[in-house]
Amino acid sequence: MLIPGIAYFALFKYLPMYGVTIAFQDFVPFLGYSGSPWVGFENFRQLFAGPDFGRLMFNTLFLALLNVLIVFPAPIIVALLLNELRINIVKRSVQSLIYIPHFLSWTIVASLTYVLFAADFGAISGWIRDLLGDTAKVDYMAQEEWFRPLIILQLLWKQTGWGTIIYLAALAGVDPNLYEAARMDGAGRFRQLWHVTLPAIRPTVVVMAILMSGNLLDTGFEQIWLMTTSLNRSVADVFDTYVYNTGIIQGAISYSTAVGLFKGVAGVILIFGSNWLAKRLGQRGLF
Repeated sequence: MLIPGIAYFALFKYLPMYGVTIAFQDFVPFLGYSGSPWVGFENFRQLFAGPDFGRLMFNTLFLALLNVLIVFPAPIIVALLLNELRINIVKRSVQSLIYIPHFLSWTIVASLTYVLFAADFGAISGWIRDLLGDTAKVDYMAQEEWFRPLIILQLLWKQTGWGTIIYLAALAGVDPNLYEAARMDGAGRFRQLWHVTLPAIRPTVVVMAILMSGNLLDTGFEQIWLMTTSLNRSVADVFDTYVYNTGIIQGAISYSTAVGLFKGVAGVILIFGSNWLAKRLGQRGLF
């Protein structure tokens, strides 16, 4: 029974890792892996000493920070609210409605954002302009200061409902006797939430936080690429889009591979570091 899973990871996950050797070469496709000259850490030196590294790191970490502070807690809050609903038909209806956006592609999400926030015909921008006057006319899709809020709004709309599945499953496993004991001790709904519900789902939250830490530098290529314009590129450029621009468009295969390898190593360090921190704080951790 293990053979299909092992074969899948061996062929499509571990075997392609040999390709990271390109990061230490001046790779020429016609010469292949063995014929391309080795340059050691030159590509990494070029990355860290280059003028783009600081901007890419700031943009990526800024989006990651917003993701941690706003997007990560959203499914937890929604799951807690849904757990308090006692009318099952309302609960199931809300769950179904908030799950649907997850199955839409980022192309559709970006198109909907454009339809809603376009300066000339956007529904929301037009409503704001009618409410506040022509002075409130803003091109949300092009302004640098609106790029990150739009990205976070898209993530909240698309991912929050899907993320509640895990936390609702964890809430379903809470022993009802604990709530009964809390009520016997005079605890209200808030006290039950604070002393019973949250401690019960804390291990799940910790595991999800550790898994998320490994993807802090993965801001999502497709979403960022679709929302990037020539006017907001200074804040929209992140490592994912930079790899595409340098590796695919400009043909700097070795350099872009070095950027991707840097992201991978950083992700591994973040996972082990967050797991160590969780254990230091008395939690079970991921491993």
